[in-house]
Amino acid sequence: MPRPFTPKAVTANALLEGDVIYLDHAGQWVRDLRLAQAFTEAEAAEAALSEIAGDGMAVGAYLTDVKLGEHGPEPTHFREEFRRTGPSNYFHGKQEAEAHV
Repeated sequence: MPRPFTPKAVTANALLEGDVIYLDHAGQWVRDLRLAQAFTEAEAAEAALSEIAGDGMAVGAYLTDVKLGEHGPEPTHFREEFRRTGPSNYFHGKQEAEAHV
């Protein structure tokens, strides 16, 4: 029996900068997961993933599980939380920006 579909977001890495990026409702890449589109249907998620393939802006695109939070999609797995904030043992860059939200 197949697993039930859970909400997904399209994520990748920006080709030039290497930053983690997410696909938003307008089909544009954003760097904040809370602005990403959360797909609740498998067909729509797969279609969005295949549409951006080869767009020249991103590499390594895939669907990641998210949960629908108060301020938008949130990661459900440690790996995605780590990618979202970046590795660090002190606040700088992304971590500093998150601390002020």
